[in-house]
Amino acid sequence: MLALKRLLLVAVLLAAGAAAGVALHTALTQGDTMFAGKRPQNLGYETGRLAPCKRSPNCVSSQADPQDERHYIAPLALKGNAIAAVRKAVESIPRTTVVQVEPDYLYAEFRSKLMGFVDDVEFLFDPAKGVVHVRSASRLGRRDFGVNRERVEKLRALLEKRIIS
Repeated sequence: MLALKRLLLVAVLLAAGAAAGVALHTALTQGDTMFAGKRPQNLGYETGRLAPCKRSPNCVSSQADPQDERHYIAPLALKGNAIAAVRKAVESIPRTTVVQVEPDYLYAEFRSKLMGFVDDVEFLFDPAKGVVHVRSASRLGRRDFGVNRERVEKLRALLEKRIIS
């Protein structure tokens, strides 16, 4: 019984040490943390399309098949200078970096507060339809616990508030 208690104590101390090490790394590292991952090579658009989501459930896209409930999200209904409006909404969210802006395209990186995980978010304006297509994907991991979908809906609410008010 004493050996089991000692083994449990060692396991707890190792876990606490690992957690402290990760917290220290995150607190002391300026810029990207070990959880930032590398910027994907498939960002941008081609012939009016953003890159499709991978099969993992940590991505949403307005260009996914609407029958794909895991990945599909409605586009943002905007007219006029849509990308400028999107940029203002994006920049109002903490820990966000706008990386690239074109007349009909915006790419931004969103970082999580605690661990510094990075999500890549793209917006592509389709003037013919009066919508902004959006793709939000986590760089690392398989699941995102709905963070990408929540982010897009938060941006949608911010944009609707600015249009109405």
